[in-house]
Amino acid sequence: MSLLPPKEMEGVLLVDKPQGLTSHDVVYHLRRKLQIKKIDHAGTLDPMATGVLVMLIGKATRISQYLMSVDKVYEGEATLGVVTDSQDAEGEVMSTQPVPELTEARVREVMKGFLGDQYQIPPMHSAIKIGGVPLYKLARQGEEVEREPRFIRIAAFNLRSFATPKITFELHCTKGTYVRTVAADLGQKLGCGAHLSALRRTGSGKFTIGQCLPLEQIEALSLPEIQKRLIPIYEAAPSVAL
Repeated sequence: MSLLPPKEMEGVLLVDKPQGLTSHDVVYHLRRKLQIKKIDHAGTLDPMATGVLVMLIGKATRISQYLMSVDKVYEGEATLGVVTDSQDAEGEVMSTQPVPELTEARVREVMKGFLGDQYQIPPMHSAIKIGGVPLYKLARQGEEVEREPRFIRIAAFNLRSFATPKITFELHCTKGTYVRTVAADLGQKLGCGAHLSALRRTGSGKFTIGQCLPLEQIEALSLPEIQKRLIPIYEAAPSVAL
């Protein structure tokens, strides 16, 4: 009996990405497991982030642009009083400040100011290219260049818990929103700076974390079992995307 997957294996596979892996690492793991080269993802997650990673298998890669364009939902944690160069926990600490006395009401009030249409300046530690060079490479060389603001929309920014210096939140936003920049900006507006200390994507368009399976569990499945978990292309995207 052949261990190779059927040639027609195609569709969307929903993975709960573990912390520490890049999105491309997940692509590599699945290519090795499925013995298929045509695999991609619809929306990058930073290595420190976990959660919904929409994987496109076979012909499903053709709907990549549509699935990347959908809104996202995140649960995150911001640590107040500590500013890093990357705006998240993986960066170098740039400064520390005492956290002022804050009430939940004050934090909610400031968070409300983030709602709506706006322009966000991407962080230097990002994969956006200027002159063909990723910004993070320039940042590693100690360079900072002007970045063009990007249009984003934040539909919801809800406080989940607050116990100094930690704020946990839920964020509903458009594609391309840098959550670590939102966390850093929140800290700035609260008067003490902040960085993103944890992030979990819980939704991507109509897909939710409850539909995802951890990568290690997927790797333990047989190929027929994985085939059964694939969401058909026609279900994953409307006909306009095909």
